[in-house]
Amino acid sequence: MINKKNILVLMLLAIGSYTFGQSKLHVPVSSTQPSKYQLEQIKRKYGMFIHFGINTFHNEEWTDGSKPTSSYNPTTIDAEQWVATAKNSGMKYIILVAKHHDGFCLWDSKYTEYDVANSGNKTNVVEAIAKECEKQGIRLGLYYSLWDRKENGDVKNVKADFAYNKYMLDQINELLEMAQKHTKVVELWLDGGWEKENYRWPIQQLYSNVKERAPQCQVGVNWTIGSPKNVDQHPVLPIDQEEYFPIRYFPSDFRLGDPYLPKDPDPKLFVNQGQVYYMPFETTVVLGKRWFYHTDDNTPRPVAELADLYHKATAQDNILILNVGPNREGRVKDTDVDVLQKLKVNLGL
Repeated sequence: MINKKNILVLMLLAIGSYTFGQSKLHVPVSSTQPSKYQLEQIKRKYGMFIHFGINTFHNEEWTDGSKPTSSYNPTTIDAEQWVATAKNSGMKYIILVAKHHDGFCLWDSKYTEYDVANSGNKTNVVEAIAKECEKQGIRLGLYYSLWDRKENGDVKNVKADFAYNKYMLDQINELLEMAQKHTKVVELWLDGGWEKENYRWPIQQLYSNVKERAPQCQVGVNWTIGSPKNVDQHPVLPIDQEEYFPIRYFPSDFRLGDPYLPKDPDPKLFVNQGQVYYMPFETTVVLGKRWFYHTDDNTPRPVAELADLYHKATAQDNILILNVGPNREGRVKDTDVDVLQKLKVNLGL
């Protein structure tokens, strides 16, 4: 039964789709085999996640947007060292957290003052990393949290969706256009979708906007797959996924469900509106215990454990990204660099 609340939501979504831009509609091609850009993603195989931001300075993983911008104050941003660490470890790309759930942006965004431009260190981190990726010859991906606890803290308020979705789409467009002045963006890693019903996110508009600007960019939303009984079920763990389960966030190019490994055998075919789509799985795990730098997290996992994760994650045409959290001096810790080098030797990369 359609009630007044559902009618309001549908009207807002319809208005939003029209107002947010006139991008050509883009959807993946239905296929039981990987596409050209999926093959490129599978071939990259191994990358580095970089969690760095306002949380770095508070020993917290998820802050709520109330931390002052002045508290973000790294001594420096050693982008050259970050990228060199990834490259020298045998990794093919970096995924930089551009905006986490707190809403703090690692670039100078014209849509908010909650960013590096108003902090203790005004370095445009996204731009610095994009330049270094191009210079050092590895690829760039970007993480962006759909869930923004500062800009859209009341996620139950459906009436706020229109304004926030426009803000979000504008920021993602801004982010891609800025980064791609320096290098191609090959992946957009989206997070936090579980905080609202899936139909409240403008995923189709977002996907089309990205493909207009960066056709090579693979788009993924964390907890990508739903259940045949409920497409928006959360979570559907990788171990529970079967072929022809529904795609929760469509369109998407690959599956996410951190920090879990894919099952063996790993299903690759999923459905939306009766069409079948091939989707590889990308595993994201931390090098130590936490995503962001914490003063008491200085011990990475043993090399043998990391090697086992690598083999399980990258089998079956899937992908692994290992997370590091640069410290408050704006550098990847020596202990992390050391274990990544030992892992590279162990893996023969």
